[in-house]
Amino acid sequence: MSSASGVRQGIYQSRLARRIARWLDALPHPVLACESFPRAASEAIPMLRWKLKKSVPFEPEETLVSYMRQAPREEGVDIVTGLARMRIVREYEMLVESAGMSPAVVMSSTLAALALLDDRRATMLARVSGSTLTTAIVRDGVLCGYRCTELASDWPRLTPQALLDEIYPVAAYYQDTWREGIQAVRLAGLAERTEEFRRPLESELRCPVAGLLTTASSEGRIPSPVRPLAERQLEALIGWSMNRGG
Repeated sequence: MSSASGVRQGIYQSRLARRIARWLDALPHPVLACESFPRAASEAIPMLRWKLKKSVPFEPEETLVSYMRQAPREEGVDIVTGLARMRIVREYEMLVESAGMSPAVVMSSTLAALALLDDRRATMLARVSGSTLTTAIVRDGVLCGYRCTELASDWPRLTPQALLDEIYPVAAYYQDTWREGIQAVRLAGLAERTEEFRRPLESELRCPVAGLLTTASSEGRIPSPVRPLAERQLEALIGWSMNRGG
C-alpha cells in the first residue's frame, strides 16, 4: 500500500484491521503477582521493566510498557502487563499517520475482543490470525490465562486436533490453578470452518464451544453501530469500540 487511500482502505477492509491494534506478545504469561505494587506510574514502570528484563528478547529500555491492576486470585496484587517494542509501535503509528489519521492507542487485538465474551463463567477464547493462535481465559472480569503461539500451518490447513493440542495446556493450567474446569469456549478467526472445529473440541473439553461473533450476536452483545464489522469478522475492532464506549 503506497498511497494514503490504499492504507485507509486496508485498515478498514483487510487483515490490517486485525493487526493495527495488536501488541507484540512477548510474555509467557502477562499477569504478574506481586506482594505490593506502587500506585504512581513513575515508580511502577521502572519496577515492571526490572521484573521483566529476563522475560523479553530485547532490552527493557527499548520497550513501551502498559499495565492495569486486576483482582488477585489470592493475596497481594495482580498486574496485567503489556509490552511492545518502541520501533514496532512507531511503524504502526506512521502507517496510520500516512492515511491522515492520528493513532490513539496500541492494544492487543485479542484483549480487545474479550469484551465480546460473557465472562460470568470461566470462558476461553481461542483466536486464530494467519498462523498465530492466541488463547485467553477470563472469569468475572479477571484475565486468568493467556498464551500466544505460532501454529504449524495457517487456518485454512489447520486441523481440529492441532488446535486442541495448542489450547489444551492453557485449559489444564487454568484447572490446576483455579481448581475448576473451563465452562465455555469461543472460537474466532476460523470463518466458515468454525463448525468443523466445534464438535471435536466439545467432545475433548466437555463444555459448549461456539463461534465468538455468532454467540455475541445471539446474546445481543454487539451494538448496532458496529454490526457491519461483525459481517467482516472484525471482532477486535468491535471489542475495541465497546471498550471505549461505543
